[in-house]
Amino acid sequence: MTFIYYPKCRTCMKAKKWLDDHHIDYIERHIKEDNPSVAELQTWHRQSGLPLKKFFNTSGLLYKSLQLKDKLSGMTDDEMYSILASDGMLVKRPLIITKNKVLIGFKEKEWKESLL
Repeated sequence: MTFIYYPKCRTCMKAKKWLDDHHIDYIERHIKEDNPSVAELQTWHRQSGLPLKKFFNTSGLLYKSLQLKDKLSGMTDDEMYSILASDGMLVKRPLIITKNKVLIGFKEKEWKESLL
């Protein structure tokens, strides 16, 4: 299992503590230092079953400065994959990636149901 996070993100640190408290093994991946690739994003998107827009960090400064709120509806999936892969700070975090599951953001109830 891979735990993709940004160390300065409070939600990510809360999620990391939750994983540690529940003795769940994971491999850490710093989202800013190791951006997800287009191919990874495509795979995760398919696995998640969620709309691609859910992968965007809508509260991030970069998202806001690029005015993506107004642009996403007119973008193709390929364009969205490309922009997500351009900077890890655009990707919603934390992410949990397993062989058959992708969790986006930290929702304790969802994590309990999926990981315990």
